[in-house]
Amino acid sequence: MSQKTKLIEIAKLFLKLGTIAFGGPASHIAMMEDEVVKKRQWMSQEHFLDLVGATNLIPGPNSTEMTMHCGHERAGWKGLFVAGICFIFPAVVITSVFAYLYQEYGQLPNVEPFIYGIKPAVIAIILMAAYRLAKKAIKNVELAILGIITITACLLGINEIAALFGCGLLGLIIYFIKKGRTNLNSFIPLLMFQTIDPIKIGTLKIFLTFLKVGAILYGSGYVLFAFLDTELVANGWLTRQALIDAVAIGQVTPGPVLSTATFIGWQMNGLWGAIAATAGIFLPSFLFVLILNPLIPKMRQSKIIRAFLDAVNVAAVALILAVCIEMIKDSVTDWRTILIAVMSLTTVFVFKKLNSAFIVLGGALIGYLLALI
Repeated sequence: MSQKTKLIEIAKLFLKLGTIAFGGPASHIAMMEDEVVKKRQWMSQEHFLDLVGATNLIPGPNSTEMTMHCGHERAGWKGLFVAGICFIFPAVVITSVFAYLYQEYGQLPNVEPFIYGIKPAVIAIILMAAYRLAKKAIKNVELAILGIITITACLLGINEIAALFGCGLLGLIIYFIKKGRTNLNSFIPLLMFQTIDPIKIGTLKIFLTFLKVGAILYGSGYVLFAFLDTELVANGWLTRQALIDAVAIGQVTPGPVLSTATFIGWQMNGLWGAIAATAGIFLPSFLFVLILNPLIPKMRQSKIIRAFLDAVNVAAVALILAVCIEMIKDSVTDWRTILIAVMSLTTVFVFKKLNSAFIVLGGALIGYLLALI
């Protein structure tokens, strides 16, 4: 297959995923695993897990960075950029439309009946992906115990990045104990960022603000809103109501939740503000993945780093399950959502070859119909 054909294939896949991928990073990664590993076999499940684990260790939106990793695996650095841009593009366009309507009319359209059904449907997709990934990640009893510890820690409110690194370090400790070694090396992530002086809201200042946030944002995309509250609301650049409405946009649009930066940028400085915010928030991810992706196979060759990655992979699956449990608590709240969740779960486990897009669309349709009752 030629390079051009591969790039077209990547573009079609990630434009589709960017259009139908509702439900947050866990569901996005679940859909990718279904498309890239199971259906197209671009890579093994073990390598996909390595990429998930490595992505969790760097700043930026996890699912968006995973699209870039998948693109790189298929067609090198060109595939990386094509996959990332195509995944982001639909959400940015949809968010821009919402941003324009919001600026003109001061309110958002009501799409809640559709989201009502989508949320329990994507839970089934996440559980199926977690099940498949867990079968590869849990290689022994020690890793199973580490996974249980990580899920428990996340559900008790421990920061997900702390839980991830903690699990990796425990994996190292187990490795050294087995090898009878006592000296452990420390793995300390170093983050450097500058403070931007809030004097004037210009396109460049918006770009630099969102570039800083994109470069230091760890964990769930929802952490973004805490950053922006400090950066924008506290400085008087954005009203808190606009930020709250931006959260709502993140819930009702497909693709990465960080596309809400487009909405916020638009409120700050129109179209150019939206472009600056979008470019700033996503640019660090392209650079991080471009540097990291070629290093992962080499990291696997070291027994010490392999022990760390094995534990991180289990932790990544545990994080997905923890997110899923929280989603169940928030989304499966009455007989309608229970029915949609059960139907979706049955469908993904019985019809294993069914495209996850049909699960999402089916959940949206059933949710809309049941909401009318």
